Amino acid sequence: MPECVKAFTDGACKGNPGSGGWGVLLRWGELEKELCGGERMTTNNRMELMAVIVALESLKHPSAIEITTDSQYVKRGVGEWMANWKRNGWRTASRQPVKNRDLWERLDAALGGHGVSWRWVKGHSGHADNERADRLANQGVPR
Repeated sequence: MPECVKAFTDGACKGNPGSGGWGVLLRWGELEKELCGGERMTTNNRMELMAVIVALESLKHPSAIEITTDSQYVKRGVGEWMANWKRNGWRTASRQPVKNRDLWERLDAALGGHGVSWRWVKGHSGHADNERADRLANQGVPR
């Protein structure tokens, strides 16, 4: 039995802001599931966040999950900024309201109960699963 779920996530936006999509490839051993969706008026950062949120919220049980993203915004937000934002009442170090607070709070809730590890890959660098997540994100963009 596989040890953990692997999630490959990506966001896309046609204009920023503009129509955007998110894509998720979930893998558990030999099983795979593709998810995608989008919004008509959004930003790339919101779609990157939505991809990770959907990946976590789609898990039916507390799980070990490895999330691979090409988003420095998501990686740094979770690993460096979120704890301080929460401590500061969802304000940045300069006391400004955190952008995309609704999604950061949703991500924070979705992380609960899961053992999450993070991997960052450079976008559009030939990483097959990241490229697949990118295609799913583009598929999710409303036309």
